[in-house]
Amino acid sequence: MQMQEIESRAKVFASARDELASRLQDLRDEQESAKRRRIQGIKNSLARFTAAHGELKEAIEVSKDEFKSPKTRVLHGIKVGWMKQRGKLEIGDADNVVRLIRKLLPDQAETLIKTTDKPVAAALSNLAAGDLKRLGVRIADDIDAVVLKPVDGELDKLIAALINDEDVEAVQA
Repeated sequence: MQMQEIESRAKVFASARDELASRLQDLRDEQESAKRRRIQGIKNSLARFTAAHGELKEAIEVSKDEFKSPKTRVLHGIKVGWMKQRGKLEIGDADNVVRLIRKLLPDQAETLIKTTDKPVAAALSNLAAGDLKRLGVRIADDIDAVVLKPVDGELDKLIAALINDEDVEAVQA
């Protein structure tokens, strides 16, 4: 292949690359323009959303007695109420827990015990409460906390993306 043909192909490649860059820039410009047109309305809606969320959460917190049974309800597509939060494990005497795992759960010992002979908290957290009690591990901070989330969840992804948007964060600050 001669240098003249390589040069010709390089020219075609450079032209295709420039065209692609131009079209991508046009897309970015259109996105920025659409964002500028819509951002104030989005900021206003986000402010109303944040305020409504806070008011609903406060109403749930002061009305805990309303959620004795059932602890949650779905109202207008929003799950509200109280839900037990996953507590954190407190491993008292690590050596004793290791000894009890080897004795009571020998088939799971490799998963539940680090090679340093310390209990693996992440693995222990998957055990049933009865097994944890037998091992001498107790669960702390397993308190009720407000649950307030839409059942569908699709809008939450979009909202999370918007909340991470620098322009929206600037308004919140």
